Amino acid sequence: MPKDVAADYYRRHHEGETGMRRYGFTVAADERGSWMRARIGTGKSILDLGCRDGTLASHFAQGNRLTGVDIDAAALDQARARYGFDTRVVNLNVERLPFPDEQFDVVVAGEVLEHLQFPDEVVGEVRRVLRPGGLFVGSVPNSFRLKNRVKFLLGRDYELDPTHLHQFSPQGMLRLLKDFKRVELAFQGSRRLWIWPRMMANLMAFSGRR
Repeated sequence: MPKDVAADYYRRHHEGETGMRRYGFTVAADERGSWMRARIGTGKSILDLGCRDGTLASHFAQGNRLTGVDIDAAALDQARARYGFDTRVVNLNVERLPFPDEQFDVVVAGEVLEHLQFPDEVVGEVRRVLRPGGLFVGSVPNSFRLKNRVKFLLGRDYELDPTHLHQFSPQGMLRLLKDFKRVELAFQGSRRLWIWPRMMANLMAFSGRR
């Protein structure tokens, strides 16, 4: 897909022309943001992949130096104006990360990997730009949760977001993060986690060390 077509689609997607307006909103922002901040800490250089307008990054950016990348230039304008983030327009599906090796202490990918044609290639780029011992942290939809399995059995669509190109299971995430150390998965985004976290969670948060 040409860069300008993809960028225009994501701009319309974020502005709500293809569904729910996404500027100023991100799923389970407080839960995900606090979980990530607890692992990131402060005094770090952070690269936020899919930064959009900075809504999620605002939960862990304080006390850190954050660079946000996204395909949506208009969203990055908001992140820069609202939070003062450094920003770069990057289409992760067709471009390498425009940063030197071992530049960042932390790379964040919050609800990004499912949008990518080749997530394993981008994860390889994450390892390249992370310093030794650096942290990779983020989240993906828990695509094989019980609700989606029931929809599938009933012959109904269980994925309605046209920008989601991959569906991740816990095992799939562990395979994707196989080159990282001390990998952690956390199930989030549901009031019914107490029943069976793996099956009830809407989201999977993850972290791993280079």
